[in-house]
Amino acid sequence: MESRMTRRETLLALLWLPIHVFGLPLLGTALYQRGTLTLGQINLLVYGIGALYMVAVQFGFLRRDFDTLCDNAPVVCIEVGRSFALLFISSLLVTGLFERVGLTQNENNDAVYAMATTELGPIAAAGTFLAPFVEECIFRGAIFGSLRRKNRALAYIVSVLLFSLYHVWQSALFDPMQLLYLLQYIPASLILVRCYERCDSIWGVIFVHMLNNGLPMLAISYLNP
Repeated sequence: MESRMTRRETLLALLWLPIHVFGLPLLGTALYQRGTLTLGQINLLVYGIGALYMVAVQFGFLRRDFDTLCDNAPVVCIEVGRSFALLFISSLLVTGLFERVGLTQNENNDAVYAMATTELGPIAAAGTFLAPFVEECIFRGAIFGSLRRKNRALAYIVSVLLFSLYHVWQSALFDPMQLLYLLQYIPASLILVRCYERCDSIWGVIFVHMLNNGLPMLAISYLNP
């Protein structure tokens, strides 16, 4: 696998993680409580700032991987399609399994759906285009990429668990049972890591992530015209 950040690029991506996970959400909460911004606008702000940061500090990495994307376009296109299909199927299976055991209150998914039904524009923009860009640079590019140089199995375990935990930790602070929904994100996390490896370009997995996030937004737009 040739796609990799330099040590400087990795450090800059990892430095953004606590800002993205803690700093900006705290700022957004304060702005929401003051009535300055809506939840949809806050999401757009958080991911918009993150995307601008990633473009600024990861331009070299993104350019190198874009060249790889162009050089291996047919392979990447096939893998993007295959990975998206796997994500779609795994989502149906995991959701069905969770429903069978009575786990139907994933607060992260419920919150995104609630926001999208009232503020589809900013939520769709943040979720479909900005979030995949920021999250893939951090979780696949920096975390998985840096650990893979030392231990591939460890890279899979750490990146998958952190990405899954990232989606549930806030709700789990108030309801520890929400940690069970971490399991709901593990199959998707594994598929995204696998896609990154097979595409050998961060752009391939970014496109898959965009498709995966964009499909629900499209469905919501039809259900709530």
